[in-house]
Amino acid sequence: MDLRQLTTLVAIAEHGSFSSAARALYTVQSNVSAHIAKLERTLGVSLVERTTGRLTEEGQRVVDGARRILNELDDIRSDITSADTDVAGDARIGVIGTVARWLMAPLLNRVAAEHPRVHPIISEGSTSALIPNVVSGHLHAALVHLPLDEADLDVRPLFEEELVLLIPPSHQLADRPPTQLSDLDGVPLLLPPRGSALRRVLERAAADADIGLVAMSEIDGVRLLAALALDGHGAAIVPAPGIAAEPDSGAIIARPDGLPRRTVGLATRRRPRPSAATRVVIDALEETINELLDPDTGVHRLQQ
Repeated sequence: MDLRQLTTLVAIAEHGSFSSAARALYTVQSNVSAHIAKLERTLGVSLVERTTGRLTEEGQRVVDGARRILNELDDIRSDITSADTDVAGDARIGVIGTVARWLMAPLLNRVAAEHPRVHPIISEGSTSALIPNVVSGHLHAALVHLPLDEADLDVRPLFEEELVLLIPPSHQLADRPPTQLSDLDGVPLLLPPRGSALRRVLERAAADADIGLVAMSEIDGVRLLAALALDGHGAAIVPAPGIAAEPDSGAIIARPDGLPRRTVGLATRRRPRPSAATRVVIDALEETINELLDPDTGVHRLQQ
């Protein structure tokens, strides 16, 4: 097994066929076929379906590992290059959608001004989608909801987001918006899935208030939760920044006493340590967050 074979398999996965992979690698199709055949003989499994160009189940597993290896080699190369020159290289950062809205533009502007040779690659997603990619090495770091229970990750809390109740105008709660969390006892709500960080925060608060939250539907993704509530499908508990940029829909925003805040933090792998490019982006990220924290938008400093 060598890097040419792994690079060839990744190219097939990304471009969909032997011929397209050959063009992307500036080689001929026979070389692509030869590299894949050698890799298959080494591993003793079929990696690519020859008739369709699709990866087999084993091929997909090998590609996942190959991408991690190739990414880490790029990081090593960037780190060595950065030792004697300006920092350079890729920084693959994940971010939840509500944070991406207010943070990404100023962050990217700062990185471009201070470290023009650093190339941020931003992936937006839910915490449940981002964390496996940090663990696997596809992402160098991610801004996610806490709490997390991942032994392979370092997690650092950064700030808190206010939670609010978003009520469509036609909803039963619209005439008398709840003033206490206990007012939501038994009321069907749009909620995040069981086991998600936000759902655990809400269930702890409900237990403290001695009430039960009832899910009419479970939605993985705060932006989708907010959108469904704004479209009238139900009331939802969402972070305040998740609705800050939405057009006025007539929805009611309630802040019942007892509704907690949720914590957002940065997750990175314990090993290997972040590359130089990732470290400067993390520094820029923390500086930008400190400048933009604003209670008026529902984003607060961590409570001491």
